Amino acid sequence: MHKKKINNSLTKNFIQGLRPLSSTLPPKIKKVLKKNGFNLSSIVDNWNNIVGSDISNNCYPINVKAQGNSKEVALILNVIHGKEIDIEYNRKNIIDKINSYFGYIFINKIQIKIINAKLNNRIKTENKSSNYFNSSLKNIQDINLRNKLEKLIIAYNEKK
Repeated sequence: MHKKKINNSLTKNFIQGLRPLSSTLPPKIKKVLKKNGFNLSSIVDNWNNIVGSDISNNCYPINVKAQGNSKEVALILNVIHGKEIDIEYNRKNIIDKINSYFGYIFINKIQIKIINAKLNNRIKTENKSSNYFNSSLKNIQDINLRNKLEKLIIAYNEKK
């Protein structure tokens, strides 16, 4: 065991050859982790399960913003134009569902950004691509391969 001086006033003990995990991470990743970036990815990945399909069809999270040194964290949502009133009424409900998902108070408020039906365009693009793949699958002679590719396309569309 040896002592290492990290700052002018801070000394830590280390076992020979072993280092804390935080010292091996790149500085940019440390900044993201300190700003709760891992929580944003968790929210985005599980958005439909957290808030339900009726809310997730009208909006989606784009950022998590911490307010300076305070513990207040705001979730920024892109909301389809015309559906902002529904999301405004469900604001407290969304905060409660996210906080219960994490098991502690993570989100304190929600900021809404209105978009012009970009979410609907994304859904239309997915439908066009799935139609293209379905028409291409009909040309495949191997039945097992065709069935597996169909299952892959279905799983991919459900994930999106």
